[in-house]
Amino acid sequence: MENLDTLLQQMAFIHEVDKLKYITRKTRLFNSDRHENDAEHSWHLMVMALVLAQHANEPVDILKVLKMLLIHDLVEIDAGDTFLFDTVLNHTNTETERKAAERIFRLLPEAQAGEFIDVWEEFEAGQTPEARYAQAVDRLEPILQNISNGGGTWKEHSIPYEKVIQKTQHIQNGSAALWDFAKALIDRTAEAGILRKEPTEM
Repeated sequence: MENLDTLLQQMAFIHEVDKLKYITRKTRLFNSDRHENDAEHSWHLMVMALVLAQHANEPVDILKVLKMLLIHDLVEIDAGDTFLFDTVLNHTNTETERKAAERIFRLLPEAQAGEFIDVWEEFEAGQTPEARYAQAVDRLEPILQNISNGGGTWKEHSIPYEKVIQKTQHIQNGSAALWDFAKALIDRTAEAGILRKEPTEM
C-alpha cells in the first residue's frame, strides 16, 4: 500500500490523542456536578469560537482558530490539567508542556508534526489575532461554567474576585465585547456574595 508508513504514523497519533478523553478538568459541566474532560472542553471551545467569531477584535482565520482550540490541550495527556487559579503552578507554557508537545506531535509524519507544533506554539505565544481570540474563548468557557454552578471552583477553592479578574482580563486582548460581557457576569456574581472580594486597605 502506497504511503503505508505515513498512514501508520497518523493512526498512532489518533490512538494516542484518544487519551484526552480521560483527562479530567477542575471545572464542571454547566449546571452539573460532573467534571468535564479535556476532549469535551476542546469541542465546546470550537463551537463557541464559531458562534462568537463576529465579536473578535480583529478579522481572524477561523480555521486556524479551530486548529488551535482542537490541539492546544493535547499536551495535557502528559502534563495533566493545571488549575487556572493554582497558587503553586503557573497556568502557562511550562517545560513539561513543551516536552509533551514534542512527544505527541512527533508521532505524526514530519510535515504534519511541524505544522501542529507551529500552531500550538502560536496559540501559546498569544501574539496573533487568531491566538488572541482563541485564548479569549478558552478563558470565557470556565467563567460561564463556574457561574452556572453557583461559583463552582471559585467558591470551592475560595478564589477572590480580584484573582478571577487578574486571570481572565486578557480576554479583552482577543475580544473587548466578550470581556465586557464576562466582567459584567463576574461583577454580578460578586455582588450576589457568591464570589468574595478581598477587603480593601484603608
